[in-house]
Amino acid sequence: MAPYESDDSTPAGEVEDVRDGRRRAARYVVPVAVVGVAAATIGLAPAFAGSGDPDLPKISAQQLIEKIAKSDVQQMSGTVQISTDLGLPNLGGLENSLASGAVSQGVKGKDGSAADPKSKMLELASGTHTVRVASDGQDKRKLSLIEKAAEYSVIRNGNDVWAYDSASNEAFHSIAGEHRGGKVTPEDVPATPKDFAEEALKAADKTTSVTVDGTAQVAGRDAYKLVIRPKQSGTTVGAISIAVDAKTGMPLKFTLTPATGGAAVVDAGFTKVSFAKPAASTFTFTPPKGTKVTQGDDLTAEQRKTQPKGMEKKAPEGAQPKTIGQGWNSIVVLDTGGKGKMPSGASSDGSPVSGFLNSLGDSVTGEFGKGTVFSTRLVNALITDDGKVYAGAVTKDALVKAANAGK
Repeated sequence: MAPYESDDSTPAGEVEDVRDGRRRAARYVVPVAVVGVAAATIGLAPAFAGSGDPDLPKISAQQLIEKIAKSDVQQMSGTVQISTDLGLPNLGGLENSLASGAVSQGVKGKDGSAADPKSKMLELASGTHTVRVASDGQDKRKLSLIEKAAEYSVIRNGNDVWAYDSASNEAFHSIAGEHRGGKVTPEDVPATPKDFAEEALKAADKTTSVTVDGTAQVAGRDAYKLVIRPKQSGTTVGAISIAVDAKTGMPLKFTLTPATGGAAVVDAGFTKVSFAKPAASTFTFTPPKGTKVTQGDDLTAEQRKTQPKGMEKKAPEGAQPKTIGQGWNSIVVLDTGGKGKMPSGASSDGSPVSGFLNSLGDSVTGEFGKGTVFSTRLVNALITDDGKVYAGAVTKDALVKAANAGK
């Protein structure tokens, strides 16, 4: 195998090159219909175990980022396997029931739809899922979540966006480009390695080490392994490994493991991929007979102008989130104004829901007062008794320190 960069430090000049490459990557990134989470890995060998070790020409991290930036894959199809392990407790399906219940409440008094993409997003937050994706330019995309004896698809063909749930035989239709009011279209759903890689490359600044760590073979294609590691302490992210197709520059696999090590938090990779033009029929959809169809109730710009005054709610003063810290140690701070709504320890209102949520967190104290930390293997959040929320991919101690500084 040809030699590769392996040092954990990136020279100052190369940092600038990497940052320039990252910015170009954000501009050139090819949107592909899919769903998202984030990812990184400390144990890189297990992530690519048994995938082969092709002999490829030497390439630097900056050159590999440039290769991703110049990638212009407009036509592709494939199968992606996504495994997510945030360390969330098993709620026996309660989380999905709550999500479905929220959707069933509808928007502006109308009935909801089991096919509304918002009702499916939480399913990708845990477990292993198979997703089929296809793209033919920027306005023809399809994502299908393959389930047991069922399939859920989101399809965009021109301005028409359809979502169909075969289990409930319900469909949801909306128009791309209009004010969506929270509606999800295929381009909003990050589920391919490229979608995850785009977000990771945005974080490649001076707080990050970017190197090339050998090669791999993914879905039968030769690839380079780009490794992104935070230089800062206090973050829960260990490293991000991206397998980049040696020929097209498109990311084929994305893996994220927390700083504590162990299994990946997110592992998303192609098991099959083709760069041939998908059949036109891939992006056509006609609701089967008997399908319940819900039309998106998004307001157009003209409708919004004629909307009665007072209907649009304004966020309370001070409720806008702000970000503190830099790089991987960034923390989002939000003042909910809900003093006493989520107290640490026992629930003050005695409700089973509040008590249950508190049982999932750890009570903490500091100069800021008291609060509760809710943790996953990647993202942690501190909710103080005075209604402030501190959240980020940082440790519990980092959240407490931020809350103390905020007093």
